[in-house]
Amino acid sequence: MIPQPLYKIPVKLLGDLASSRALEKVLQDAASSRGLALESLDADTLEDILKKDVYRRLQHTVPAVLAKKRVMEVLKELHSVPEPAPLRTTEVRLVNDPVALLEEKAKKFNLYFDWPETQRLRSILGIAKTEGAAGRSVESLVQEGSGLLEQMERRLQEGLVEQAQDLAELKATFGRVQGMGGRDVKRLENLIGQIDEAQEQGTLLPGEVERARNITFKLRKSLESSVVESVTSAQGVPDAVIQAEVQARVQALELEHVTRQLADIQRDHAALLRARPDLNAQNEELRARVSLGSVAVEAVQDWRAALDAAHQDTLAQQRQELTALEAQLDALPDSTAGHEVRVTLDVARLTLQEGSLATDELLELRGTLNVLEHSPELAARIMEHQRELAELERTAREVPGAEEELRRSITEAREVLARGQDAELGPLWAVLERFMGEAAQQRENFDARADHVIREYDSVRSLAGETIQRLGRLAEALRAQRRLGPMSAQARERYALSLTDAEALLAEARAEYQAAQEVTATFGQDALSDLLDVFNLGSEIGGDAGGTSTGAGAGSSFLGDVPAMSGAGVAVSGAAASEPRAETWLIEDGHLAHGPETATITGLLSLLAQADTLGLHRLDMGDQTHVWSARAAGPRGWRVARALTWDDLDAGAGRWLDTGEA
Repeated sequence: MIPQPLYKIPVKLLGDLASSRALEKVLQDAASSRGLALESLDADTLEDILKKDVYRRLQHTVPAVLAKKRVMEVLKELHSVPEPAPLRTTEVRLVNDPVALLEEKAKKFNLYFDWPETQRLRSILGIAKTEGAAGRSVESLVQEGSGLLEQMERRLQEGLVEQAQDLAELKATFGRVQGMGGRDVKRLENLIGQIDEAQEQGTLLPGEVERARNITFKLRKSLESSVVESVTSAQGVPDAVIQAEVQARVQALELEHVTRQLADIQRDHAALLRARPDLNAQNEELRARVSLGSVAVEAVQDWRAALDAAHQDTLAQQRQELTALEAQLDALPDSTAGHEVRVTLDVARLTLQEGSLATDELLELRGTLNVLEHSPELAARIMEHQRELAELERTAREVPGAEEELRRSITEAREVLARGQDAELGPLWAVLERFMGEAAQQRENFDARADHVIREYDSVRSLAGETIQRLGRLAEALRAQRRLGPMSAQARERYALSLTDAEALLAEARAEYQAAQEVTATFGQDALSDLLDVFNLGSEIGGDAGGTSTGAGAGSSFLGDVPAMSGAGVAVSGAAASEPRAETWLIEDGHLAHGPETATITGLLSLLAQADTLGLHRLDMGDQTHVWSARAAGPRGWRVARALTWDDLDAGAGRWLDTGEA
């Protein structure tokens, strides 16, 4: 492996606290003051620079405590870098050929040929090879290509975290709908297998994930809708309360689905929305309507189609504009600055040919050509300012609030440069770094909140119930998000959403625990002290072999001694030779309608009556030997099932619990 200069490590790891340009300048000045070259700095020298020069610089944007913490993290990374091994012959060639090295690193992303970053990198590599073969400098092209590689690596890592979260949710949903059978369930199973394998290999499969999400959305809607049908068939008319609850759940599913679809559309068309303020305004209006739950799935699909068409129209317009700009350049006399402009123009042409927009390049070309026409002697300096302004604008897009704050100032600076005048960008960098500091402190807050959720979950992860299962999936997602380095704007938004959802689940769990305590007080026993979800009966309560309550006897449990017998609600196959995979009971009007009556079930009826009083509609429970679940089925009606594991319960009675149908 070809080692990178050590100074690149702090520039990369601290790039969310201060701009890369500012960090490199601090390091360069510190190296020069010590009589050293930046590329030759070793770990010990960098440690001294980080503790003094960089630490002071970071305090311009973040508190000293945070600056120190981040510097110490960089030092830990620096001193963990292994000694470089002798380079192989091919690696020596790559070290001496930066374009070939860039091309070698880009091979990792060949699968993601439709990414705008990949398409632009291919354009840059094509022009860099031509320029290098002619003996001209390719430093600026290689630098931009390296920046694109960093963006692509970040996008890949963020994508893998998101894909892992999607995969966990897909698997959980599959467990609920598996009993429905049919072609869609089989397709979902196959897609989950493909995504799972890709995740293990560190590969993204966005198309497969989207198809799997669409199938689960369809199946979950079908499952929820069947609840009303089952109540109607059992009682003659739909139960109004259950019907309203099911409708609310279906609407929540639709809101979740369209929100995710719109987020994906916004990511895929980010460049178009930046280039077309009119479309961006429409997109924001649609987002607001989606948040209110007033947008159907079909409307979001229509919006994607409209943006696809708008992308092609904008692409054609930019190609026409580029042709006009090229004619304008051809009319000017040859010069060094003119050749640099032509390189930018050629990169833009190849980018457009790849199918990506070249909005930023066209803006730069307009201003530069204007300067070449009227003040050619200033062109080189103006072009350097334009590159700096473009870097500032790209950085601002990833910092919350910065782009909006700086938009007008960036536009004014671009107009000044187009007139052939120098623009003072220092104040703009200062504003940007202020927002970067605020974002870094927000990230610290996010990480602290994630740590809290993870600790809370780890303390209760052994308990049963759907809330705990959902919380567990979110805790795993937060662990992965917590490990990410500097985040894109979209990844930061997903992190915030994961935190909000996880904290809501924690609050729900606490409320459910309090409700369980109220039931315990009614029974007058410490029967449910270890519950987290809606009644997880995991603590030991006195009972003899027949299930008769005798107080808090050691080693006995309230539901642990129910005899193994199949229920009347659904026929199931056995997971073991001695007992069925799942057992079921049906409660109607507060009485046992189907299933053997035992002392334990009689006690359970009292518990279900208390749940009715509290307005609860679902109970997930666990004892020393079994897991239990009860679902409301009309006024004072319940479907109850138990099995050895939650997987057995879902497979053997999950559909019956949800719908009343075997």
